[in-house]
Amino acid sequence: MIRYVFIILVLFSPFAFSSEVDCEKAFTTIDINYCLGLELEAAEKEMQRYLTKSLEHQNHDQELVQSIQQAQKLWEKYAEAHCDSVYTMWRGGTIRGAMAITCQMSLTQKRTHELWSQYLTYMDSTEPVLLEPQI
Repeated sequence: MIRYVFIILVLFSPFAFSSEVDCEKAFTTIDINYCLGLELEAAEKEMQRYLTKSLEHQNHDQELVQSIQQAQKLWEKYAEAHCDSVYTMWRGGTIRGAMAITCQMSLTQKRTHELWSQYLTYMDSTEPVLLEPQI
């Protein structure tokens, strides 16, 4: 649902065919949702980077790799369902898109951190495989 909201906002935004929106000065609901969507897209790319690195780093254990992949699929379903419920809660107002996108962004950032802490760090003082992601 949230992905569809973002796609619709991008496609039907008056800025879809212009050069760019100044997200520092976003004021309208469409601009705010568009800019939040860009932030979500960046967070999802970052999560994908940590997921890919986790799978590469753990590739010596194929059972673990499959387990991480399965967990990711289930996490994606959970995140979508949860943030769809946030969208439904705010359905009476124009803020619903922003609330749902913010929900997805928060969960994505937390998932990125979980991937890092579980699969890309060590129990001792060895440096982690990637830097700790910001939440």
